[in-house]
Amino acid sequence: MTDTITVPLTDVRVARAVELVWREAELLDRKDYLVWQELYTDDARYVVPIDPDTEDFAGTLNMIYDDARMRAMRVTRMTEGYAIAAVDAARTVRTVSRFVPETVTDAEVVLRSAQLLIAYKRGRHDIWAADVRHRVRLSSSGDRIAEKVVRLVDSEDAVPAAGFLL
Repeated sequence: MTDTITVPLTDVRVARAVELVWREAELLDRKDYLVWQELYTDDARYVVPIDPDTEDFAGTLNMIYDDARMRAMRVTRMTEGYAIAAVDAARTVRTVSRFVPETVTDAEVVLRSAQLLIAYKRGRHDIWAADVRHRVRLSSSGDRIAEKVVRLVDSEDAVPAAGFLL
């Protein structure tokens, strides 16, 4: 675990990163995947690792390890044509909180948070809990996500397929 720094959440750079994370959660709950993918930088990674402690995402097995091309393909599956993930997708509500800045510069904020996702489908509620790390690049032309790592609390167990993005 990385030691936290002592930059307050009221720091304008941190507040911008938190607002972007909240915007992302809102877009995902609305299933606005086309707009969601625009929140990411061209070189960004979206990762859901199996090993809860790994930082070597390229060298270990992941549930999701998406670059821009794979994110675009995932969004296409979720929004076009017949895909079980899109046709019978759960309705979701995310709560993202417990924000902790790891590093803060004028160009980038690395922010840890907790995410609780409630998914409702066919009369059943499922809970997905995760520790999340966002690497947010700050820019006057618009802040964007350079990396998102979702560490599910049950990642080493059998995790059911999700018809939504984490």
